[in-house]
Amino acid sequence: MSRVLVVGAGLTGSACAALLRGSALGRVEIWDKARGAGGRMSTSRGARDAGCTADLGAQYITVEAECAERRRSFYKELLSHGILQQLTAPIEGMVVKKGSCNYVAPQGISSIVKYYLKQSAGADVFYEQHVTHISLRDGKWEVFRKTGPPELFDIVILTMPVPQILHLQGDIVNIINESQKQQLESVSYSSRYALGLFYEAGTWIDVPWAAQYITNNPCIHFISIDNKKRNIESPEIGPSVVVHTTVTFGSEYLDSDPTEVQQLILSYLERIVPSLPKPSSIKCQKWRYSQVTKAVPNSLGQMILHTQPLLVCGGDGFTRSNFDGCIDSAMSLAEVVKSHL
Repeated sequence: MSRVLVVGAGLTGSACAALLRGSALGRVEIWDKARGAGGRMSTSRGARDAGCTADLGAQYITVEAECAERRRSFYKELLSHGILQQLTAPIEGMVVKKGSCNYVAPQGISSIVKYYLKQSAGADVFYEQHVTHISLRDGKWEVFRKTGPPELFDIVILTMPVPQILHLQGDIVNIINESQKQQLESVSYSSRYALGLFYEAGTWIDVPWAAQYITNNPCIHFISIDNKKRNIESPEIGPSVVVHTTVTFGSEYLDSDPTEVQQLILSYLERIVPSLPKPSSIKCQKWRYSQVTKAVPNSLGQMILHTQPLLVCGGDGFTRSNFDGCIDSAMSLAEVVKSHL
């Protein structure tokens, strides 16, 4: 029985682990360097009230009219379990394509990832596991992390952003061939900041919309009254506000002091929504790898770096930055692993 490691507990990694359930594998482990599941589909909690949450990454999921039938089953499953609900709240400035449909996750966008982790049935998930080196040893992969001893695996699946794959040390540096390296290096991402503002229960935010796309602002691209957007307004739980910056702002201040960046975003926010009350806590999230602007060319959703033992990578860097892209990659990765067994 093979011992499999999935690096990354985001949408691709969790869905891949769920798809591998029931295959002739031994133990599946998922390692993520963060403190919780979600990756760029993360939901944060207020510092003073854990019930007050905000989606700091993906805001909603769009199903295109031409969505492939094999992907529709994923949406149907999530809808039937109440993980997704149709987006009904008013979002100003949103461009709706004909035939498309938008969904929100009432329990927070990370609930999708958590659902797939649960569906992986038996996969062990370990957080704060930052992988640094991958090397060959006795026909297996020796995987090193920042803390803890190295461990051996028969199969390794990498689902983190492509630049993080290229930063890995060990034998993997020479295993990635020149052509693959050029393809991986061609992948690019946009960067942005997200701000989560958390409020005490009973706070009233007096705006007519649930979310709004902002145009012609050098700093702010999107504002959401997150609980209103997710249709979970309650007198017992405080509201939350999410702010996404423009990509230009994100790139310009990418390596600036986060405290200064936070104050700058708040100053722009105050001009747009002057009536906004003072929050009880704030979280500033830097998304260095926010969305893929250029994916690996002509990719099938994955790239096999080594066959025996199997080392394969995937994620939205091999497809596109949306739910469908991550699911397509997860399916491709699972097919590669199953055909390898």
